[in-house]
Amino acid sequence: MTPPAGLARPLPPPRADLGLRQGYHSPQVPVEVRLNTNESPYPPPPEWLEALVAQARNIAFNRYPDRAARGLREALGQWHGVPPEQVFAANGSNEVLQSVCLAYGGAGRKAAMFEPTYALHAHIAHLTGTGLVQGQRRPDFTLDVTAATELLEQEDPAVVFLCSPNNPTGLAEDASTVSSIVAATAGLVVVDEAYGQFASWSALELVAEGVPLAVVRTYSKTWSMAGLRLGYLIGPSEVVKALERVALPYHLDALKQAAGRLALGFSAQMEHRVASVVAERDRLVAALSRMPVQVWPSQANFVLWRPRQRRGQEVWQGLVARSVLVRDTSSWPGLQGCLRTTVGTREENDRFLSALAEVLA
Repeated sequence: MTPPAGLARPLPPPRADLGLRQGYHSPQVPVEVRLNTNESPYPPPPEWLEALVAQARNIAFNRYPDRAARGLREALGQWHGVPPEQVFAANGSNEVLQSVCLAYGGAGRKAAMFEPTYALHAHIAHLTGTGLVQGQRRPDFTLDVTAATELLEQEDPAVVFLCSPNNPTGLAEDASTVSSIVAATAGLVVVDEAYGQFASWSALELVAEGVPLAVVRTYSKTWSMAGLRLGYLIGPSEVVKALERVALPYHLDALKQAAGRLALGFSAQMEHRVASVVAERDRLVAALSRMPVQVWPSQANFVLWRPRQRRGQEVWQGLVARSVLVRDTSSWPGLQGCLRTTVGTREENDRFLSALAEVLA
């Protein structure tokens, strides 16, 4: 389209530092078995969908939604045994993390994390103008608590991110580790538990008023609702108040609030899905252990592994050629040669194992 006369000129440049980082993407290619984005392999319960459709008929879509998302927060609070004042909900757990950085980070403040870990922690900190403090995990991806506490005491970050179970390694932090990190810093400790329901322990046990600790959860994985983008935080009420101040007005639409509230009524189905994924995860780990690969234990819905005799990128290409897609993490810092496989259905996992056996042979 030809611009109006006299208005054409060079566009203003974006922030110069945005060029230093690429957006977070998961490359998609057409395959029959997709095991690269850590989604649930199962759809939500059909009863939930029927309830949501019925609820949608009663939503006044010409009106703004409940700005405070009170009904959803009350339901989540009851689910976790806390008052709604200790619950903050947003469009996916990533928006929750962004709200944390907006409220507690920013210019002159720092966020700490321990690599390798979830890439969005550093990415969101960067986008919000928050400085980065990046500690390193041991070669086996466990956290050296002594080194971590020394780093926190030295750098004094305003926010400390712990991903547990950690993405992409699958390892979970125990209660003593989380407690030590909280005790070592004056900042807010945020435990990202996007995969928390697959683990044997949750930092939710440590959340209380007066404790600078918050836990972030998502509906994407165990609730099979990745397409709706809904996440939340459980933490001290003062933290929730701070997050509410940086949230955009009416940021959580009415349909999403209803979907999240109704999902909590189908906990038995959710727990069955979690148990199925955990059983398949353990089966995958056992099968990979019998192959020429290094595999790490996982408490999430994915498994990290590394071919011993082939390059990770080469194996990834071989799997794609057999219509199986996993996540290529071989170029990520600290993950040289590694690949990450989401736990799928039994049939999908069998396809993956069969394809991998052919590639490695």
